[in-house]
Amino acid sequence: MKLVSDLKVKIFADGADKAAMLDLCRRPYISGFTTNPTLMRKAGVSDYEAFAREVLDAVQDRPISFEVLADDFSEMEQQARRIAGWGRNVYVKVPVTNTRQDPALDLIRRLAKAQIHVNVTAVLTLEQVRDVCPALQGGAPSYISVFAGRIADTGRDPLPIMQAALEFVRMYPSVQLIWASPRELFNVIQADTIGCHIITLTTDLLQKLPLVGKDLNNYSQETVAMFYRDALESGLALECDESREVEPALRLSH
Repeated sequence: MKLVSDLKVKIFADGADKAAMLDLCRRPYISGFTTNPTLMRKAGVSDYEAFAREVLDAVQDRPISFEVLADDFSEMEQQARRIAGWGRNVYVKVPVTNTRQDPALDLIRRLAKAQIHVNVTAVLTLEQVRDVCPALQGGAPSYISVFAGRIADTGRDPLPIMQAALEFVRMYPSVQLIWASPRELFNVIQADTIGCHIITLTTDLLQKLPLVGKDLNNYSQETVAMFYRDALESGLALECDESREVEPALRLSH
């Protein structure tokens, strides 16, 4: 069983809570950061650029992704160029399509040609990976974020899809594959096993990292102790009269 220190897959923290991000930037096993508008909404971010610049003041040695907000490709491009100017370690997240399912390939090509670090996001199909890879060719180092967790949410096994996606990506040295939106810690082991470059983890999954490689007998005892402690602390009780004979709960009738 591998330990966290044995993992080759790079771990990116996924979130938009500034205090948590600043704390995580002190952790050597965190290789980068990703954000998105939904996470920012949950974190109560109201001033996008101010938030980004405050985080970038602290996170200067690792990549961090910020997403465009527009749905029109022309406006997306303007936003992408502005976001890229926030720092040399910034990757611009560009959705693989807009809300009308128009592919963003032409925009991705222009940004790659301009040597902007792109993180193509919301990718869920192998066809999308196949089309995006050549659009990024010749550009600055970039990412393709395949939302493996959302694939799993549909009842499909994401592992063979991620393995096939990795084969596409390997033909493009400047592109790395991100296992995005994982649902459980075991996804880290899966991503590491197939040679995926990066996996993103939200705070709840990051908190489980110390469990990797944990002895299962010890974990069993700790679970029993947790149940016992919680029963005591909640005041639960079940009194038994030892003087009364216990009768079977169910009698067979003929």
